[in-house]
Amino acid sequence: MQILITIVHVVACIVLILVVLLQAGKGANMGAVFGGSSQTVFGSSGPGGFLSKMTTAIAIIFMLTSLSLSYMVSKRGSSLMEGAAKPVAQKTVPTPKPAAPPAPATTPAPQLPAAPQTAK
Repeated sequence: MQILITIVHVVACIVLILVVLLQAGKGANMGAVFGGSSQTVFGSSGPGGFLSKMTTAIAIIFMLTSLSLSYMVSKRGSSLMEGAAKPVAQKTVPTPKPAAPPAPATTPAPQLPAAPQTAK
C-alpha cells in the first residue's frame, strides 16, 4: 500500500509542477499590448478557471498523500537513529597463532667433532 501511495505522490508532484508552470502570471496581459499572442487555447475566459481548479485538485491529492505517508511511517515505529543510541558491542579479534618455525634444510649440517670426555 505504501508503494502505491508513493507512486501517486510522485506523479502528483510532477503534475503539480507542470500545472503551476502552465499558468500565466498576473502580468501576462501586459505582454499582449506590445504584440504578444492572445491566450485562446483554453477558451475565451483563458486558462484561469480550468488550471486553477486542476491546481487545487492536485494540491489536495499531494497533501493527502503526504499526510498518509507520514502517518504510515510514524505507525511503523522504527527509526534510523534507533540503533545509534545504543553503544555498539566491540568485537574481539582472536590473536593469530604464531607461525611454525621454518622446516630444517634438506642438506645435512656439518658435523662438529665430539667433545673430549672427562673421566669421573
